[in-house]
Amino acid sequence: MRLDDGSELTYCTNIHRGETLPEVRAMLAHSLPAIRQRVAPGQPFGLGLWLPAAVAEELAAPATFEAFADLLAELHAYVFTLNGFPYGRFHGTRVKEQVYEPDWSRPERLCYTQRLAELLVRFLPEEGYGSISTVPGTFRPLANEPSRVEAIVFHLRQAAAHLVDLERRTGRVLALAVEPEPACMFETTREFVRFVEDRLLVREGLSAFAQLADLSRAQAEEALRRHLGICFDVCHAAVAFEDVEESLALLAERAIAVAKLQLSAALVLRPVGRDADELLRPFADPVYLHQVVARRPGGEFAHYHDLPEALAALAAGEPAEEWRIHCHVPIFLEELEGPLATTREVLARLLARHRRSPVSRHLEVETYTFAVLPRSLQRMAVEEAIARELLWVREQLGGSA
Repeated sequence: MRLDDGSELTYCTNIHRGETLPEVRAMLAHSLPAIRQRVAPGQPFGLGLWLPAAVAEELAAPATFEAFADLLAELHAYVFTLNGFPYGRFHGTRVKEQVYEPDWSRPERLCYTQRLAELLVRFLPEEGYGSISTVPGTFRPLANEPSRVEAIVFHLRQAAAHLVDLERRTGRVLALAVEPEPACMFETTREFVRFVEDRLLVREGLSAFAQLADLSRAQAEEALRRHLGICFDVCHAAVAFEDVEESLALLAERAIAVAKLQLSAALVLRPVGRDADELLRPFADPVYLHQVVARRPGGEFAHYHDLPEALAALAAGEPAEEWRIHCHVPIFLEELEGPLATTREVLARLLARHRRSPVSRHLEVETYTFAVLPRSLQRMAVEEAIARELLWVREQLGGSA
């Protein structure tokens, strides 16, 4: 839904199971009317759509796309942003570190992203603006391979050049939004900024992009900044103990766009005591990766790729004052059990900042973990939970709820 400042607020449909085209159509027909009626009755509803690679390939057929567009029109919905992070299966099976595959070193990731871009320009109105969030390079243990890093640079450059070409052909501007995440090649905002400046905006990098996109070097820098930005996921930033104001100031200073702002909250354990295992085991699901960053006495940090690894370290006597866990929890929640909390206050501060001065044109709630959360946090239908999250955001931004 469009907000007073001109930005768009939505949720990401990756919270729903929808990994084939019939499943995506059924999911939208079932869930969207209830959500729209609750948060935007009588108004068109903008979507943050997740399309797995196989579905995106089907939608490339003109007749199939037109039938899908007709469904969106019937539902009074439109699409302005796509989630291009999960490539395939995302529900009901082990995802974990496989969610980054194929990573940006692989041509399959480039082809998938280009196909999404071709679809998104067809979803958008004339002179429209769209965003596509994507994998932060690769899983961090693989990021030390020079050949892999070179391939990532090459494919990101190819993707940006494709978006330049699409703008020439259609007049629509798309931005690829790279999403930093713990345990990935880009864990923090600062790491992504350093990569862009050291690998893409340096003289030889710009020259290569200019040649690829048929632009002058000055035009190439402007185009790269327009078509390649960051997806700032508040949960991820909070888990990494980022100072949100400092991160946003850095992005503004270095002129790197926040192409998408994902509104999410992480799980917090503070203090970290002997009951940690009992409290957190219900969150250690076998589907998703739950990276943990532990703040130790003295201000040092320890990083764990998954929650069971962190629990094992605690059992072995490793000290910690606070854990922040990459587990997206509903952002309307105020309290959890005992020492469990969320980083919702970080999100509230960011929304206050957006209210004063808009951070991004695209705001997207993304609590994709709803189906694997403990039963105590699933006391309502997913459609009601999504509506409550969107209404909470709108209230924080000063809109009527």
